[in-house]
Amino acid sequence: MAFSDRVIGGSFLAVSIFVFGYYTFWALISPFFPTDSFIQNLFPAREWAVRLPALILVLGLSVIGAFIFNVLRRQAIVKREKELQKSA
Repeated sequence: MAFSDRVIGGSFLAVSIFVFGYYTFWALISPFFPTDSFIQNLFPAREWAVRLPALILVLGLSVIGAFIFNVLRRQAIVKREKELQKSA
């Protein structure tokens, strides 16, 4: 089990380093190259450098909010059931 955890963790680390490097080059360095350069063809349009992180942020916050709502709802149900059992 420990070996597979290390492989998965190493894979996540490698992917995150690649994504960070790609995004950093895309958003911070590629604007300094001319528009007709072949390097510009390696990346999507620049407005996606802002849209994509914003979309991921909204999606992530929505998932976190839904998770918190679900946990609070389940706690309220359990609390209500305990109160009903005490009163019965």
